[in-house]
Amino acid sequence: MSRPKNVLFIVIDQLRADCIFGALADHVQTPNLTALMADAVTFKRHFSVVNPCGPSRASLLTGQYAMNHRSVRNGTPLRHDIPNVATEMRKAGYLPMLFGYTDTAQDPRILHENDPALRSYEYPMNGFHETVEMRFEMSFPWRSHLINQGYDFDTYADVYKPVAPEGRSPHINDPAFYRAEDSDTAFLTDRFLEVMPAYGDASWFAHLTYIRPHPPLVAPAPYNDMYDPASLPLPRRLATPEDEVANHPFFAPTIAAKTPAGNVVGFPDLAPSDETIQTLRAIYMGLITEVDLHIGRVVQFLKDSGQHDDTLLIVTADHGEMLGDHHCWSKFTVHDAAFHTPLIIRQPGNAVRAGTEVTQPVETIDITPTILDWVGQEVPNSMDGRSLLPLLAGKTPEDWRDASFSELEFSEPLAPTLWEQSLGTSPADSSLCILREERFTLVEFAADLRPILYDHAAEGEAQNVAQEPEYQAELARLGRKMLRHRMKNADQTLSLISITPDGPENVQRHKSNLREK
Repeated sequence: MSRPKNVLFIVIDQLRADCIFGALADHVQTPNLTALMADAVTFKRHFSVVNPCGPSRASLLTGQYAMNHRSVRNGTPLRHDIPNVATEMRKAGYLPMLFGYTDTAQDPRILHENDPALRSYEYPMNGFHETVEMRFEMSFPWRSHLINQGYDFDTYADVYKPVAPEGRSPHINDPAFYRAEDSDTAFLTDRFLEVMPAYGDASWFAHLTYIRPHPPLVAPAPYNDMYDPASLPLPRRLATPEDEVANHPFFAPTIAAKTPAGNVVGFPDLAPSDETIQTLRAIYMGLITEVDLHIGRVVQFLKDSGQHDDTLLIVTADHGEMLGDHHCWSKFTVHDAAFHTPLIIRQPGNAVRAGTEVTQPVETIDITPTILDWVGQEVPNSMDGRSLLPLLAGKTPEDWRDASFSELEFSEPLAPTLWEQSLGTSPADSSLCILREERFTLVEFAADLRPILYDHAAEGEAQNVAQEPEYQAELARLGRKMLRHRMKNADQTLSLISITPDGPENVQRHKSNLREK
């Protein structure tokens, strides 16, 4: 009898890579993720192909660039017939269990206008079995848990307000009103550990998605003040917001749209001082340490239940967080911190590669093809990503990419955004593309706006060199490369199928995975 082949796919919301490996990692305690990296393969140049949450998860789970699935905003429907990791895992005989959320806006063409699924962008993606609902704006099971534990709150928003000791006004790093054992992170982990023991006799697939460290930035004790704000490095930024805007007009609405006050509940007049910024960064890091603790519980369950060596374990994030870098917050920008995320994969039977690092550029769209490839399920031609199994084995396909590609939509059809108002764009041209090589990053806009070019061998993201005469050849080269990338990755759902007298014949899109160097 063959051994089970389990898949545990963990996504941490809004976790930037350098908190796990990089400039900030020395300031954050993540013992369990650190131990996992020593037992797995870590991909150091892994990037989300689109932001924010809904679009990034659409790409993550369908394996498609946003230019193909076109669910480009939170609340923009995802076509119901696009294959995704859940629909394809069902073909392989798996029940795709969802613990958390996928932030999927449903296709209104196949639902009645009164269907509740058309009132929220947080419904599960097609094919998933919502085992535990943990949606950010709903979270009814967690709310019920808090009520059953005796917590008293008037509105759901109150859950995210820090609570001061009696006799003084609240501080932003005061603790949440719930205990650590009742946090959303703890609750979701508890439910996962309650459900999974009965599934040990057969192969299973579970998608476990943690909301934290996504704002609002509020943490239960002791995570709320675990880190001293004064001990943390300041954000990477130019001296003033005006200096950032001088690099490109895109940064004016970017800085204005997302402020420190928008990261907490109950502090609308919060001043963007260094003290405030460092305190928010400290809370963010505390929330990472809390998530790390519970991932440790999950890994220990796999070991204790004898399933650790039967389980493909993937840990990543949907996108990053600016955290004050370049005077920006959230992820609606072009900088690496908004897109660069950790990717850690522990593959059964790959002990020889434990603790190694991959430096080739990989993208979120590669994860779903990797899962399907590992369980032996064919990867649909609709998926733009490629299996990472060769890289996990230490072998690089000869035609592997040498750059990563991302997109961002900054319009809102119902009401013009700050970007549209400031830049004079419309929904038709309020988008941008990013191409990242090891040395250069190119940002091109659909609108008639000058490009952004960063030279990481010089000033990096501190200076836009697109107008400098000595960079014009590189600018032209990268522009052609970006155009070719988009052309090569146009939707191929049906384009490799030929209708013949014997019926439709299909050619597999990524046969080149077999050619290695």
